Amino acid sequence: MEIRLLDSNDVEWYRALRLKSLQESPEAFLTTYELEAAKPIGQLRNNLEPADGKFTLGAVEGNELAGMVTFIRENNPKTLHKGNIYAMYVSPQFRGKGAATALLQELLRRAARLEGLERINLTVMADNTAAMRLYERLGFTVYGTERNALKVGNRYWDEVLMVLRLN
Repeated sequence: MEIRLLDSNDVEWYRALRLKSLQESPEAFLTTYELEAAKPIGQLRNNLEPADGKFTLGAVEGNELAGMVTFIRENNPKTLHKGNIYAMYVSPQFRGKGAATALLQELLRRAARLEGLERINLTVMADNTAAMRLYERLGFTVYGTERNALKVGNRYWDEVLMVLRLN
C-alpha cells in the first residue's frame, strides 16, 4: 500500500471515497452526504490542492483509493502552534491492514516538519473505540469529551477530543 499526497488531479477519486464515507458513517463527520455531493467540483479541486500547512494524504492499493486523511494547520497568529486532523476514513475492505496507521504516521511525519507546530488535535466519535485505540498507540491523549456534539435526526453522538503534543 502506498501513502501519497493527493492533489487536484485526484479530485474524482477523492470525491467518490468522501461520499462513500458519508453514506457509510454519517455520524462520524461534521458534513453530510447531501452537502458534500452538492459542492462544485472546482471547490473540491481547490480544497484538495496542498498548501503550506494543509494537505490530504491517500492510501492507494492498486488502482483504488483505500483511505484518506486531511491535515490543516490553524492560520490565526495566536493559534499557529496548532493543527487539526480531519476526514480520516479507510474503506471497510482495507481496515485491519495497516492503512489507517500508515496514513497517520505519514501525516505526523509531514506535520512535524512545520516550524512552530506544537500540537495536533482531532475529534473522534466516543463509540469508535478502534479509532481511539489507534490514536492512543500513536501518542494522542484525551483532553475532553463534548456531549451531544453531533445530532442526526433525533440521535446525538458524543465526540472525544484528543491531542498529540509535539516536541
